[in-house]
Amino acid sequence: MPVTKSAQKAARVSLRKQARNKPIRSAVKTYITKAEKQISSDELEPAREAVTTAISVLDKAAAKGVIHPSNAARRKSRLMKKLNQAQAQLSAAGEEKESQETP
Repeated sequence: MPVTKSAQKAARVSLRKQARNKPIRSAVKTYITKAEKQISSDELEPAREAVTTAISVLDKAAAKGVIHPSNAARRKSRLMKKLNQAQAQLSAAGEEKESQETP
């Protein structure tokens, strides 16, 4: 338990900030998870929309100070990397299918 009056106030402030930040953090995680599921399901159009939404939520959380801007940038980078890899695999599979049909 905090001993000094200022430490007690700091503890109360910390609890208020924690309560305010928790739903935002939860939403960030939810949108990232949804985007990753869309990417893994090989449905690229819904995946692009989900990634765009997740990036927007990450930017808003970083702007509000809920997460560090570098944390947001890292998560956005990872999401985009997964999306780009899925697109590359899908296009490679499409090209492979076309090359098999032409002979």
